[in-house]
Amino acid sequence: MTSKATSTTVSDVINAHFTALTRAERQLAETLLDNYPVSGLGSITTVAENAGVSTPTVARMVQKLGFKGFPDFQSRLHQELEATISNPITKHDRWAASAPGTHTLNRFADAAMNNMRETLSQIEPQEFDEAVALVADRKRNVYLLGGRITRAVADYLFTHLQVIRPGVTEIASNASAWPHYVLDMRHGDVLILFDIRRYEQEMETLAKSARDRGVEIVLFTDRWSSPVAKSASKVFRSQIEVPSAWDSSVVILFLVEALIEAVQSSNWDATRDRMKTLEGLFDSTRIFRKPV
Repeated sequence: MTSKATSTTVSDVINAHFTALTRAERQLAETLLDNYPVSGLGSITTVAENAGVSTPTVARMVQKLGFKGFPDFQSRLHQELEATISNPITKHDRWAASAPGTHTLNRFADAAMNNMRETLSQIEPQEFDEAVALVADRKRNVYLLGGRITRAVADYLFTHLQVIRPGVTEIASNASAWPHYVLDMRHGDVLILFDIRRYEQEMETLAKSARDRGVEIVLFTDRWSSPVAKSASKVFRSQIEVPSAWDSSVVILFLVEALIEAVQSSNWDATRDRMKTLEGLFDSTRIFRKPV
């Protein structure tokens, strides 16, 4: 199929065409998206039966989406699934096989800047502003949690939000302790999660538990989208692939820093007062060196 960009996923294509689908095709699309991408990996007969539609309906819909046929559709799903479970060695080998002869700094910069452009082109400013409003609302408590790699980004955001406003909690990495945090979550509170490939199963469970308590979930994830997205009210998908064995957090960190600035500016007087108080505490404890 032809797509607007290599970053376009099958779920993107389905969502883009959803309003043009027939009733039966929409039923099929909803089934595919409900357990994406696994729900589309069976035979065409199995996919049709699971959705409660006919086999010809499956064939017609994938062609309407722009695929040559069901095998082409399924091939794209397999490629996406392989990408989401790739380990660092696999990612390194894939990049090394086609790496140009330029310096690492240049290759990495090109990839990072392309990631930034593609990510920003897919983010709706209104959705970002709505996420800012949720996080800035001091009537809501804010909880944060990152994964094995993204924990550092979650910690970075926590450190800044703790200065900007009260009621901010960073959830411990030990999953067995998470129910204790959920116990204190109230309807309308905010849970900010960071989850990129290979997605962490316990985080999906945490998101479902928080959602059931009426918590608003803001998710930062990759272009394939963490399963947590099904429970999230705000989802920000970033491009993360760079010429490395590891995924890049550059764009996610950019979004986080933009969020920090927007939240602090939304109620600057109160933020400034907290900053002044904190600076006084720093002075009294002599944590930082002062100019002579």
